Amino acid sequence: MGYSNSNTNYLKKDLLLIFIMGALYMVLEGFWRGWTHISMLIVGGLAAFFIGKLNEHPTFYDRKMWQECVMGTLIILMLEFTSGIILNVWLGLGIWDYSTEPFNLLGQVCLPYALLWFLLVPACVYVDDYLRYRLFGEKKPYGLLKNYKDLFTLQ
Repeated sequence: MGYSNSNTNYLKKDLLLIFIMGALYMVLEGFWRGWTHISMLIVGGLAAFFIGKLNEHPTFYDRKMWQECVMGTLIILMLEFTSGIILNVWLGLGIWDYSTEPFNLLGQVCLPYALLWFLLVPACVYVDDYLRYRLFGEKKPYGLLKNYKDLFTLQ
């Protein structure tokens, strides 16, 4: 039993979103750290994709922005920790090491970066919405500034 054309289209759409979001994450990380690693195309892309996928469901997007940020941060931390164990610990690639950062877990995740991820989730939600609008004709996004206004006014 093969895949239907519809399933193939969904897969292509999902892979394109993962690739674009991963590439954007690599650029952002390159500016922040001065370098990045090709694995961040997948790790960053998957994190953004899963946040965007959640944002397609009313049980997620009907929440307050701070709640979306908490859930998005948890997604990022789970992916970061899992990929860190695989890439940094098991494979010894040394892509990142938070062992000198406060409140770190095995040097793979830490509180300061968790706070940074929290603040990046509204941008991630917006970029996902924008890409879906421009590439696939989905609903027009509300706007990046609205996401941050909603976060900081606790709406």
